[in-house]
Amino acid sequence: MLRRLRGFGVIAALAIGLAVPQAVANAQGGADARARIAGSWRVVSYELEFQDGGERRFPLGAHPNGYLVFGSDGRMMAYLEADARKAPQTDEERSAAYRTLIAYTGKYRVQGDKWITKIDGAWNVEWLGTDQERSFTLSGDRLNVIAQWNRNALYGGRMTRGHLTFKRDK
Repeated sequence: MLRRLRGFGVIAALAIGLAVPQAVANAQGGADARARIAGSWRVVSYELEFQDGGERRFPLGAHPNGYLVFGSDGRMMAYLEADARKAPQTDEERSAAYRTLIAYTGKYRVQGDKWITKIDGAWNVEWLGTDQERSFTLSGDRLNVIAQWNRNALYGGRMTRGHLTFKRDK
């Protein structure tokens, strides 16, 4: 009986020894976390929240267009635009085109339920060189995202964050 218990102890120790590093890797956003979000995601909704009162707006309309792409090489790209954008002909229309677009790219890493992107290209030049953090949850083929608070130049420097839903693009 004692021999059997000792054998069980060895098996239990091995199981714990194998499980702990994987659990730590997952908690720290190891390869498994990156693999879960890898691929292309089509935007379903984009809502902007204002920190100074909880106001919410849909700055890209009810049906925005765009994608979020996570490459296996560690690069991500986001491109979002308002529905029904038109080619600008005047300065006013060019300004409107800028206000109805969000695009950025950079190398990303995953830590738990967040991804952090070191921005090396963006429609908003203030983001260049910054780390942009996004919290996410996965539910089937849906990716729900909450952005970090940022000063928004399009709204007088007010602090805003985006709430987005994406559907896996097949």
